[in-house]
Amino acid sequence: MKFGNALWRWTAVALVASAASGPVLADREHDDRDGRDGRGNGHEKYEPYQIGLWGDLPYSDLQAQVGVPNLIADMNRQDLAFTINDGDLKVGSGIAGSATPTVCSNALYTQALGYLNALNAPAILTPGDNDWTDCDRPANGGFNSLERLDYERKVFFSDSYSLGRQRLKMEVQSTPKCLGVNGPTPCVENRRWSQGGVVYVTLNVQGSCNNLCDTAPDANEWSARNQANIAWLRESFRFAAARQAAAVMIVSQANPGWDLSDATRAPLRDPKTLAETDGQPDGFQDFLLALREETIAFRRPVAYVHGDSHYHRIDKPFLDAQGRRLENFTRVETFGDNAGNGNNDVNWLKVTVDPRSREVFAYQQQIVPANRTAVPAP
Repeated sequence: MKFGNALWRWTAVALVASAASGPVLADREHDDRDGRDGRGNGHEKYEPYQIGLWGDLPYSDLQAQVGVPNLIADMNRQDLAFTINDGDLKVGSGIAGSATPTVCSNALYTQALGYLNALNAPAILTPGDNDWTDCDRPANGGFNSLERLDYERKVFFSDSYSLGRQRLKMEVQSTPKCLGVNGPTPCVENRRWSQGGVVYVTLNVQGSCNNLCDTAPDANEWSARNQANIAWLRESFRFAAARQAAAVMIVSQANPGWDLSDATRAPLRDPKTLAETDGQPDGFQDFLLALREETIAFRRPVAYVHGDSHYHRIDKPFLDAQGRRLENFTRVETFGDNAGNGNNDVNWLKVTVDPRSREVFAYQQQIVPANRTAVPAP
């Protein structure tokens, strides 16, 4: 059997299975208001639960046909409340002769839909630059980036529910509007939901300078989306504060850069002013300033999850204007393609969420046994 035929058969089965199971809806927008009873931090009524984080996959035929199916099977063996993919559905530029989609054709999004709908738990996605911003590269098929983003909105964000075999209802941003190929359009990819006293937010924040550089930068698109992202960010923190949420988790694709330490993987920026210092157009400063302000005001744990730079890490790179570390902020970068090493980094991150605990989020790497490459599984 050819690899290509195997992939499409696997995708078709996943889609049919998802449709057959129907929207087994656990409406997790129930009242998560603070259960403060004087015994602790006010969230004693909530039990711990687990979620799965992944993204920046697949980047090759091997990852598409073997690695990602292995990862999905591994996630499905665990009891997850939901999963979040932080974008980049393919390699940055198409691979000539690839058996699976590596340019921005409709087949790419069909493949990704099959993956997401094969997950047992609700599956949430935020777009990545490789699957829309960079689609105008000749090596990606020379598509119109805005048209590809509009297509993603149609395929993945057509209603207020997640993907996956079980579906989760979310709030969807309606205003202010982003831009599509035909003008202003709702930013339906920006979502919010709450579970167990914690608020989750997705934002369309992109690599490649947030669409201000690369093949065909679009300042008008960036301006509209940046304003919408900041508005959704601020509204979500107000929402979390009103509900006395134990924590906030924000998920986007881009690594915006946080300081002067990581020129190989992220933009360089002054950690006090948050201005980019490497000469590239700065598509992130206004957003980061708003994020810093809201994080300080919220006071409780804030996790910022992203992909983009393909280096799994959990750290605290965010400083205030005086150069002091924001103790309640944690950056979480998911696993991503390790170029040239097969399935080496086709793994995911499990997060245990315990609203009763002080830090709320605890992280555990999930190294998929079937994807181990350098060192075989025992």
